[in-house]
Amino acid sequence: MHTFLSHAILLGIGATALLDLWNLLLNRLFSLPLPPWHLVGRWFAGLPHGLLVRREGIPNCTPVSGELAIGWVMHYVVGILFAAALLLIWGMQWAATPTFGAALTVGLVTVGAGWFILQPGMGVGVACSKAANPNLARGLNIAGHVVFAIGLYGTALLARA
Repeated sequence: MHTFLSHAILLGIGATALLDLWNLLLNRLFSLPLPPWHLVGRWFAGLPHGLLVRREGIPNCTPVSGELAIGWVMHYVVGILFAAALLLIWGMQWAATPTFGAALTVGLVTVGAGWFILQPGMGVGVACSKAANPNLARGLNIAGHVVFAIGLYGTALLARA
């Protein structure tokens, strides 16, 4: 019998892994850079010290021991938390009879976490406003979260079988 936590972990890992494969595909086909998980790790490691938003940006802050590992772990923890949010909102019955609409809603709503929390903390501004190509970055953010939604839905379908 699957519990709430086991479902959240399974769905979050499945969806996040699909997102990672998507990023790898974009890197191989279009030479787009892979996500800077070391910087995400640096940001998360700095949170207890008030390092939520830095004017100079996380890349200019002192590196933290183990930041790459911290970034990867937190990437998957956040994916699990988003999966848990889906299950909290739509209930455990969603895992038994998943719908793409619910997964897509979570995927698109979670774009806001990146745009309004993580990206300002990374020094690229709200919704990548300070990125070299803000519209491309925003489009890739949305596409990535749609892929995450596909991962939530697909993992739920596979877990039912």
